[in-house]
Amino acid sequence: MTYLAPNSVQARDIATIVHPQTNLVRHIAEGPMVIGSGHGCYVYDDNGTQYLDTAAGLWCASLGYASERLAKVAYEQMRKLGYYHLYRGTTHDVAVDLAEKLLSIAPVPMSKVLFQCSGSEANDTALKLVWYYHHAIGKPEKRKIIGRRMAYHGSTSASISASGKPDMHADFGLPFPGFLHTEYPHYYRHHNEGESEEQFATRMADALEQLILREGPETCAAFIGEPVMGAGGGLTPPATYWEKIQAVIRRYDMLFIADEVICGFGRTGNMWGSQTYDLQPDMISCAKALSAGMQPISALMINERVFEAMLDESRKLGNFAHGFTYAGHPVTTAVAMETLRIYEDMDMLGHVQRVGPYLQEKLGTLADHPLVGEVRGVGLLTGIEMVADKATRAQFDPGRQVGATVDKHARKHGLITRFVGDRVAFSPPLIITEAEIDEAVTRITRAMDDTWAEVR
Repeated sequence: MTYLAPNSVQARDIATIVHPQTNLVRHIAEGPMVIGSGHGCYVYDDNGTQYLDTAAGLWCASLGYASERLAKVAYEQMRKLGYYHLYRGTTHDVAVDLAEKLLSIAPVPMSKVLFQCSGSEANDTALKLVWYYHHAIGKPEKRKIIGRRMAYHGSTSASISASGKPDMHADFGLPFPGFLHTEYPHYYRHHNEGESEEQFATRMADALEQLILREGPETCAAFIGEPVMGAGGGLTPPATYWEKIQAVIRRYDMLFIADEVICGFGRTGNMWGSQTYDLQPDMISCAKALSAGMQPISALMINERVFEAMLDESRKLGNFAHGFTYAGHPVTTAVAMETLRIYEDMDMLGHVQRVGPYLQEKLGTLADHPLVGEVRGVGLLTGIEMVADKATRAQFDPGRQVGATVDKHARKHGLITRFVGDRVAFSPPLIITEAEIDEAVTRITRAMDDTWAEVR
């Protein structure tokens, strides 16, 4: 057990805080990593050690760490109107400005915006609206939500039920009944010998259709999916996958929720992952880069079809009985609006389109590493798959914890990564430069070398 000074931040943390996605027993024994400051793509611990963060925090620090421009906007908004709500027909100008902006840049026509505080809440709201919609059109039996194995849509009880992460369901009594999961579209890991990406995508769409037919199309309400799977390991879809999946969704009159919490605002090289993969959703959730991670805000955009059903319910019930205390908070919406202005001023999309291919090229060199089976990505999002045998694609025994071992060595070399099982996902701040990409690749290569020496 690590010795911690009684009044240190680490000791006080252990005595007071429960950390998400953390082995609590190990945390008590070893203590936390204390982050003291950040600038650009780097963070610094309480000892002053520098780390290049290629995970952008939790996929969200798109402008890196610390922004004087956003700090000033937050300060000025707090002085003018530090809080007000959107309940019972009340509004304020910054929420209206942001809603107008989001609708103007939406990848497909959208009608209205609902604000929340997190991606989890945005997806949870979308799921509630699926049921609300089908009640409104006289089909209340359409209640089943279909997600994908290994997908992640949030930590609220409904959004995690839609997620296909067994470790996040275990002993919570989840998922709720009526939440179904179709195949994990991981071509490298799950394709049959000689099967092309297009053939694999057809098999994935057929599996979705067979699931719907088994359950009864009259009971299947919606499909939710990320354009690129984030917590599924930074997994890009195989060729023609979304074209085929969307055809099935439309065939059975299901709503389609595009979870853009990670992909939105430039991550894939377009403003939206839906543009990169030609998605036509009925609802779009977004968060994270909406405020560059600087404020807790999310938004759910809905199309006219869904909003008309909501109007019918208001005529029937008299009230849209849903909401969050901090939804559309004036400070968070002001910071989000300024974040979108910064993206425009910096030509952030142009920057990602320039450096994204460079990241893919440089990380692609790791495909020759004895530990690596596949490197695949889009824009500034890349997944690296580690294998025990490159020829057979055999996986490591999970007990070896190879992903965690890479992460351990990466920290030693001043690099923060995001590992999912034996995959490493790169999602650096969108402001990253070619020189910083070179630095990141050098550091992750050293971490891979150290890991290979340890596990071979």
